[in-house]
Amino acid sequence: MSISISLLNKSYGRQHVLKDVSFSIATGEIVGFIGPNGAGKSTTMKCITGYLPYDKGEVKVCGMEVSENPIEVKRQIGYLPEHNPLYLEMYVKEYLSYVGRLYGLDHLNRRVNEIVDRVGLTPESTKRIGELSKGYRQRVGLAQALIHDPQVLILDEPTTGLDPNQLAEVRQLISDIGKEKTVMLSTHIMQEVKAICDRVIIINEGRIVADQSERQMVSSRESNRVFLTVELGDDVEESFFDGLSGIRKIRKERPCVFTMESEGDIRGDLSSHVFKKGNTLLTLSLQERDMEDVFRDFTSK
Repeated sequence: MSISISLLNKSYGRQHVLKDVSFSIATGEIVGFIGPNGAGKSTTMKCITGYLPYDKGEVKVCGMEVSENPIEVKRQIGYLPEHNPLYLEMYVKEYLSYVGRLYGLDHLNRRVNEIVDRVGLTPESTKRIGELSKGYRQRVGLAQALIHDPQVLILDEPTTGLDPNQLAEVRQLISDIGKEKTVMLSTHIMQEVKAICDRVIIINEGRIVADQSERQMVSSRESNRVFLTVELGDDVEESFFDGLSGIRKIRKERPCVFTMESEGDIRGDLSSHVFKKGNTLLTLSLQERDMEDVFRDFTSK
C-alpha cells in the first residue's frame, strides 16, 4: 500500500480533531477525500505528509512510518496544500529550479524542462509567477509537487477558484498523473469526485463514515429511495395524493408542481391515481441520486 493509516488520532488542545481514522490507498489509485469544513481533511493530509505530528496511531507511506522516517517519507510525497504557497516574484523555471535544488536533484535543468512540459507550462515558462492566471499558478504548484518524481501525490483543494476551462484542464492533468502515481485528492466539488476518482473516502467530525467507489455509494445508499417531480394539469394541494402508498415525503414547489420521495418506484401507481382523481399528468420525472445526495446523507445532522 502506498498509504496506510491505522487508528490515527490528533487533537488541538481540547479539540479532538481526528478520532481513530483508518484507511489505506493502493499504488495507482486516485482517491477523493471529502467531508464538511472542519471535518479533519487537511489535518489528515498534513499528518500523512509529516507536516503535523499526530498523537496516536500509525501512518505509513510506501511502507515507512512517517514519525520514524520523516525525511525519506517526504522524498516519496508531492504535496500541494490548499493555499498554494508560491514566490510570486520568481520566474517559473527559476522557482522550479529552486525547489529541485532543495531535493538535491541531478540534471536539474533537464528535469525542470521535463516537468514544465508535463504540466503544460511551456507557453508561460518565461513569466514571473505573479503574472500568471490562477489556473497556471495551480500548474506551477503541481509542478513543484512533481519535480522530484514522488510515488504519492497529496492535493488539498487543487481546483478551488478555477474557471470552467481551467478546471477541465487541471482535472485532466490530475487524471493523467494518476495513471502512474498514487493520488489523494481533497475537494468540495462532487463532479470532480465523479470525473477523476477511483474511490471516495468521506470523513465527518473526525471519523471515517464511508469508503467506496462513487458508483457504489450512489447505488447502495438507501437504494430503495426514489425521488420524483410531478406536474399536474390542474392545481391541487398535497392532500390530493392521500391514499397513494409508498410516499415518504411530498412538497409543493409551486402551483401544479410537486416533488416527492417514495419507497421504491411508484410511477405506475401515481399515474393511475392521478387519472382516477380526474386530473392530468403533464410531466413525471425520476431524479437520479448523485454524490451530493450521498454527501448530505453521511454528513448532515
